[in-house]
Parts: sequence; C-alpha cells; structure tokens
Amino acid sequence: MSATTVIHFDRSAKTATPDASPSRELPSRDHQRTGCPFHDVRSMLRDVGLRPTRQRLALGWLLFQKGDRHITAEMLHDEASKARVPVSLATVYNTLHQFTEVGLLREFAVDGSKTYFDTNVHEHHHYFVEGDNEVLDIPGEVNMAEMPQVPAGYEVARVDVIVRLRRKD
Repeated sequence: MSATTVIHFDRSAKTATPDASPSRELPSRDHQRTGCPFHDVRSMLRDVGLRPTRQRLALGWLLFQKGDRHITAEMLHDEASKARVPVSLATVYNTLHQFTEVGLLREFAVDGSKTYFDTNVHEHHHYFVEGDNEVLDIPGEVNMAEMPQVPAGYEVARVDVIVRLRRKD
C-alpha cells in the first residue's frame, strides 16, 4: 500500500497542494463580541459589507446563536416561524445565499435536492447519516492518495468530501 498525502485545498491556488495550509482570510465572528446577540450580528454583517436589515439580523441571530451547525433553508424557515420572525422561504434562501457569497456560510449539496449551509466556514468535510438526514463534521484531515488531474483551463475551487453513513441493523 502506498503512502497517502494530506491535501489542503486553497481556493486562491490554481491546484491542490500537499501539506499547504489554507491561506484564505475567513470572516471572524469572535473578534468583537459584546454579549448582545443583535449587536454582534449587526457588526458581523457590516464587517462583510451587508446592510443589517431586520430580516438579516433575525436570521443571522437564529443561525449563529447555536455555534457551528448545518442547516437547510427549510429548517431555518421553520425556526424563524417558531420564533415569530415573519420571513418567506424565498427570503430565507436569498439571505443564506447572500451570507454564503460574503463568506459567513459555506454551502454544500448532499443530494441534488438537499442543500445544507454550514456556519463553520473553515475547510473541512462531512458525514451524512442517511435516513436521519443528519450532517456531522469529519474531525481532522481527510487523506487522499491522489488528486485527479484538473482539466486545462480550470482550477480547483474547493473539494467537498461527503461520506454517507447508515446505521447498522
């Protein structure tokens, strides 16, 4: 068996490089915590250039108050309804995509019909528990023996490894 290489993927690099640390500066959600959730979310939105509207503030508070987690638009819409935040599902989708574009969230698809948003934007991979529709972070690095050759004219933007799990009988 040949040795495996730990691969880190730098979004700004043209190729994947072994043992290179990601260099992308990620938004910090901890640098100016005040203890007031809405003030913290307002600061986070302003730091990334988004206007802190009432809907963004409310959805941001719902998203980030519970730490790192994986959520679908439907799950967030349900949480917003239970919290009596009047937003449409379309607004939830738009807000999640806006947060993703500015680096506050990371989007990944499990199936063609199931897209999750991750509040942990650092490079990492996931387990998906089939039947439970639960997403878990894979701790540590994922070892790959070899990265496929990238076609001419393209570069690696990101690699998402999703390991599907099912419960044993």
